[in-house]
Amino acid sequence: MQKAKAPEIEARTLNKVGWRIIPFLALLYFAAFIDRSNVSFAAEGMNRDLGFSAYVYGLGAGIFFIGYVLFEVPSNLILHKVGARLWIARIAITWSIIALAMIFIKSALGFYTVRFLLGMAEAGFFPGIVYYLTQWVPASHRAKLIGLFMTAIPISTALGGPLSSIILTLNGIFGLAGWQWLFLLETIPSFVLGIITLFYLTDTPAQAKWLALDEREWLVETLRAESADRQSRFGTSVSRIFVDKTVLTLCLAYGGVQFGLYGIILWIPQIFAAAGVPGPMVGFVVSIPYGLAAIGMVLWCRHSDKKNERILHIVAASIVGWAGLAASAFLTGAPLLSIAAVTVGAVGTLAILPIFWTLPASRLNGAAAAGGIALINALGHVGSFAGPFLIGWIKDATGSFTSGLLAVSFGVLATGIVVWLLGRASGAERVDLEPARIVA
Repeated sequence: MQKAKAPEIEARTLNKVGWRIIPFLALLYFAAFIDRSNVSFAAEGMNRDLGFSAYVYGLGAGIFFIGYVLFEVPSNLILHKVGARLWIARIAITWSIIALAMIFIKSALGFYTVRFLLGMAEAGFFPGIVYYLTQWVPASHRAKLIGLFMTAIPISTALGGPLSSIILTLNGIFGLAGWQWLFLLETIPSFVLGIITLFYLTDTPAQAKWLALDEREWLVETLRAESADRQSRFGTSVSRIFVDKTVLTLCLAYGGVQFGLYGIILWIPQIFAAAGVPGPMVGFVVSIPYGLAAIGMVLWCRHSDKKNERILHIVAASIVGWAGLAASAFLTGAPLLSIAAVTVGAVGTLAILPIFWTLPASRLNGAAAAGGIALINALGHVGSFAGPFLIGWIKDATGSFTSGLLAVSFGVLATGIVVWLLGRASGAERVDLEPARIVA
């Protein structure tokens, strides 16, 4: 029998990897993101029942990221040592149990505590997945597959809105408020998926019995060659990530987009309600911008892979995201225009994320990759805390979302500016930020 050519093996292997790994990881992230952000749909009833101000809600929503930041790097280094299967399962099971505890909160202190612990429990999940994908997907295909995985963000918001609206109608059944039912029912999938992870995920391509021998050999050798290239140019020392200028610059860039992303996601039901969307319809209306953003994310990432270009794709997405969010700041009293502007902002903002994560993955290797990706995610999520907190603080002070929305829009624009400057400083993107494609 004639031996298969490398392009044929490549296509066959990556198709199997994509179908085996990406849908399950996206489902896990879908569940995680719902547990992280469903507080936005619970907010109206919870704030009313517990007497929380916009400031208290904004601080509690954002404080999740303090716990997340503090434990991000240690969590990912543990994942590097024990393997993704065991550690991601641990994360999912732990966060589901803590998310359930939200039904018992009675005070602002309890709200802050549970949100902090939830962040601590989930720490390492997203960077762990990104690091895990670098162990399975060659650099030239990474944006597309990371993009497919990260569609869980807009899809979870798009589907979580209508689902949350339905669950909230259970208000009063068995003495539980609608927002308590929300936290109770939406944590179950995370727990179940955590158990399944223990039996489903494969730690490394070398262990993948579901790949044919030639596919397994091609993937292992291709990734080994890429790893050797990164190691020869950048090394594998974990300590260097704390002084590497590119890593620290990427931390700053990621903070900008997270500042805008979570400023919107954790407030969007209340923003649309303030714009005049009827209360029972808010959850369904939220699905519009994030459903379209999921499509935009996939198309943007595919185009980036096709052109083998990262920097300009991120810059263009940041400009679109900034324009949409800035416009929404001045349309808070017009429901249809507000929805349209937020949709544009969501498409641009979310298109940045998967392309952004190809940059550190192309520069870091081994334990340095695990620690560096976690460090970027951790420090970047300082913006995730600041965004919702700032909007809540400004809303209490001014009675309006306008200034807060305008502020977070500039965070998204700042990401594009920082990445553009990084690309110029590197001299050539394909040399320093995206290695040439290596085919064994």
